[in-house]
Amino acid sequence: MILRQLTSRGLFPQVHNRVRSSSSTPQGVLVKMARPSSDLAEFRKVFSKAKHIAILTGAGVSAESGVPTFRGAGGYWRKWQAQDLATPEAFSRNPSRVWEFYHYRREVMLTKSPNPAHLAIAECEARLSRQGRSVVVITQNIDELHRRAGSKHVLEIHGSLFKTRCVSCGTVTANHSSPICAALQGSGAPDPDTSDAKIPVENLPRCEDAGCAGLLRPDVVWFGETLDSDILTQVEQELEICDLCLVVGTSSIVYPAAMFAPQVAARGVPVAEFNMETTPATTRFTFHFHGPCGTTLPPALERHESEVI
Repeated sequence: MILRQLTSRGLFPQVHNRVRSSSSTPQGVLVKMARPSSDLAEFRKVFSKAKHIAILTGAGVSAESGVPTFRGAGGYWRKWQAQDLATPEAFSRNPSRVWEFYHYRREVMLTKSPNPAHLAIAECEARLSRQGRSVVVITQNIDELHRRAGSKHVLEIHGSLFKTRCVSCGTVTANHSSPICAALQGSGAPDPDTSDAKIPVENLPRCEDAGCAGLLRPDVVWFGETLDSDILTQVEQELEICDLCLVVGTSSIVYPAAMFAPQVAARGVPVAEFNMETTPATTRFTFHFHGPCGTTLPPALERHESEVI
């Protein structure tokens, strides 16, 4: 179901341009152009009958926790945007600068907490699991706020800020240390006038596997890299069985995630969008609820009167 040729993040800028044009609709995907409903009571009826719910989340959910998105005109760290630093080439040229950027993001995240949207999703998953129903979170976010809120079934398609991967042996390890290494202590300030720390590569985070000591990198998917095929396979399987899909806080312009919900809608499954604004995919969905996710999502996911606990 997923168009795997679009899984390289290096294609994102071109896809951004195409997704806004009706002529770019992928062949075989049915486009629903009717105005989506904002009738919460009607959504709740659909929700009460759903057995397998897939929830797709994006940067808008994390933004409500105060997490910088590094997207758009104001999304700079020093004088760079994320796409200037989140590439294999940038890491190869200047691993110290890239690690400063990710160290800053890790430290910021340690000061943030899950918001009502994260908590509502986690509570819904726990509650419905006791009823033999399932909830899966498929997220583009790398901040682990869904996990901290209590969600158990989470597929992180872009990786995690709190995992590292060794460039030598490939070992992936969870790491929530603050700082991640001594040399990064006090570095990473985002102000444009801040000078690079120029940390020697031998003092950057290193692999702790016996006999390796290779350089570590953040275990996130950078621009120009292909998404993990195992994760995409799991996503595909979840989307094929879901009987209700929620799209929460995402612009629906970053592929391949932008294609997930429209393809679910194309096979007749109800899709509900919760967002601060309409998106290029809004007219394909059954429902659209306008406003902050932390306000609109909790009443949508709270216990339905038909539920037997």
